[in-house]
Amino acid sequence: MAISLSVVLLLAIILVVLIRGGNIKAGPAIVAILFGFFLASTGMAPSISRFLNSIADSINSIRF
Repeated sequence: MAISLSVVLLLAIILVVLIRGGNIKAGPAIVAILFGFFLASTGMAPSISRFLNSIADSINSIRF
């Protein structure tokens, strides 16, 4: 759950920066948000979640 909240917060910040910077307009941003919302209710949601969790785990395992 913590990873999901972190990702949502990060993506929200990126979206705000893109809108304010003029790189993306409000209309396409709303379409992207709705697409994500409806995608989350499909059967693909668990696979996407597992994929993102595996990426987060891989990044977390990197030692410098």
